[in-house]
Amino acid sequence: MSVPHRSLEPIFLAFLLLSFSVAAAYSSIHELLRSHGLPAGLFPESVKSYNLDQRGRLEVNLDGPCLAKYETRVLFETVVRANLSFGQLKGLEGLSQEELFLWLPVKDIIVNDPSSGLILIDIGLAHKQLSLSLFEDPPVCRSQGLSLNIGGRKSIGFQDQR
Repeated sequence: MSVPHRSLEPIFLAFLLLSFSVAAAYSSIHELLRSHGLPAGLFPESVKSYNLDQRGRLEVNLDGPCLAKYETRVLFETVVRANLSFGQLKGLEGLSQEELFLWLPVKDIIVNDPSSGLILIDIGLAHKQLSLSLFEDPPVCRSQGLSLNIGGRKSIGFQDQR
């Protein structure tokens, strides 16, 4: 028994609309994070755009690399990527955290239990538990006047952008 071609059209259209509405359902990256059990302040207020595909791959675009401060300084590259699932940003790329004068890549950000008030930051060599309250509001990200040596490998220059 074959299925008439016309009966598949509504199913295909519904699938297309659902796949495009994943990211479109949220007015900002901060709202998207909240809906996934994460604090809104994980990304700076200066996010230019973001995209979330059906597999949960998140790509966040900023105007350029910039520094923000939580408990320590954090460097956001122009593009930050991660796998987004409820309470987790896994496999992060484009985010580094300063630890003892070294810049280490942030690998994962996890909120296991929101009621605990803690967030887990995995920087590879160590796991840090920080207060969720540090990440409630999106930070201001600054790019002026800094030159950094990231992990002793590459140098990123920051220019004053006005």
